[in-house]
Amino acid sequence: MPVVREFRLPDLGEGLTGAEVVRWMVEVGEVIAVDQPVVEVETAKAVVEVPCPYGGVVTARYGAEGEEIAVGAPLVTVAVASAGGGAADTAASSPASSASSAEVERPLVGYGVVESRGARRRRVGAAAAPASAPAPVAVAAPVAPAEPVEPVAPAAPVVVPVISPLVRRLAREQGVDLTALTGSGPDGLIMRADVERAVAAKVAAPAPAAPVAVAQDGVVPLRGLRKAVAEKLSRSHREIPAATCWVDADATELMALRRQLNSTPGPKVSVLALLARICTVALARFPELNSSVTEDGSGIVRHSAVHLGFAAQGERGLVVPVVRDAQARSTEQLGEELGRLTESARSGSLTPAELTGGTFTLNNYGVFGVDGSTPILNHPEAAMLGVGRIVAKPWVHDGELAVREVTQLSFTFDHRVCDGGTAGGFLRFVADCVEQPGMLLRQL
Repeated sequence: MPVVREFRLPDLGEGLTGAEVVRWMVEVGEVIAVDQPVVEVETAKAVVEVPCPYGGVVTARYGAEGEEIAVGAPLVTVAVASAGGGAADTAASSPASSASSAEVERPLVGYGVVESRGARRRRVGAAAAPASAPAPVAVAAPVAPAEPVEPVAPAAPVVVPVISPLVRRLAREQGVDLTALTGSGPDGLIMRADVERAVAAKVAAPAPAAPVAVAQDGVVPLRGLRKAVAEKLSRSHREIPAATCWVDADATELMALRRQLNSTPGPKVSVLALLARICTVALARFPELNSSVTEDGSGIVRHSAVHLGFAAQGERGLVVPVVRDAQARSTEQLGEELGRLTESARSGSLTPAELTGGTFTLNNYGVFGVDGSTPILNHPEAAMLGVGRIVAKPWVHDGELAVREVTQLSFTFDHRVCDGGTAGGFLRFVADCVEQPGMLLRQL
């Protein structure tokens, strides 16, 4: 006989509390292998595929697409062949098969689950404790609820019906309030037919003579990555006393150097890679800016390595991938890693580890065709360099008016870690390296 194993949503990185179901990759009744991805979820940091550590037959899925699942809550249950059993036994056995472990929750056929250790789930329309996990998705063919399994603990298992995600989705789409319905299913469970009757009654009801309220604009909920960005930037603006300084720089020589480097065989060097190299050299001269203030505000942490974050536009919005140990990479290596992370950002395949742990951020907003900006710090970092577009402008060069390639550099810093003299020195050094890139040879 098979044993039903429950796989709970793991912590996908740095204390995340939950994830939103983006796409289920398996169906109930499908046979899966060990470590096969079963669902794609969006955390506050990235979209990731979650593999299941069990192989066997999927007996239940928890949570509909678009639904939030808490870390530690059930994700799927899998019927795993027990010792002496074969794959055929697993596929043919009931999801409610007995298990030796008291920690395994055995889903019943239909909409309910058997809870162990006295745990309870919330049903809409009934007073109960808050749900600890989303409801399991129903099996395709409706079957009457199975008999409760034998208890595996001194306390007898409790069967509590949970509304099907399909029923909840139908109610949401039709604007039906589930709390106002009386269910016709077992123990008052709200069924699809109950929602359909409510919809029919609403259609048959006469329309009001005049609108009773002014129509409201649509509201897009903040969730997933967008919610995480909003919270982080709000915290940065609220907690960090930030200041910004800026300067125009003649980037003609830097662009000439890039053309020279790219005229030889080998990987192409991007402007972003050159700016990243300049930043790592500048931070070596001004290490105060590669730091962060402690959570309680009582000290400043100086970082020995430069983990360089950079703004990249992905399909789900602006993200900040991180180049680890940027100070130890050559300009060519920086370019290769920046290119790899940029492609991952565009495809939405960045991992949580690639989006966390930065110590300094480079923001090239010039790619959007703008000249200047006042960047908001990427909490808890202490500094960010912004670079505007490089464009031909009239410029005084060697005492004469000439057309030069000019950019604006803006620098935002945490005033707690340094004063304006340090920030101004850093920005001036960066501008000098942009104007005279040969200066970098003294630092390498």
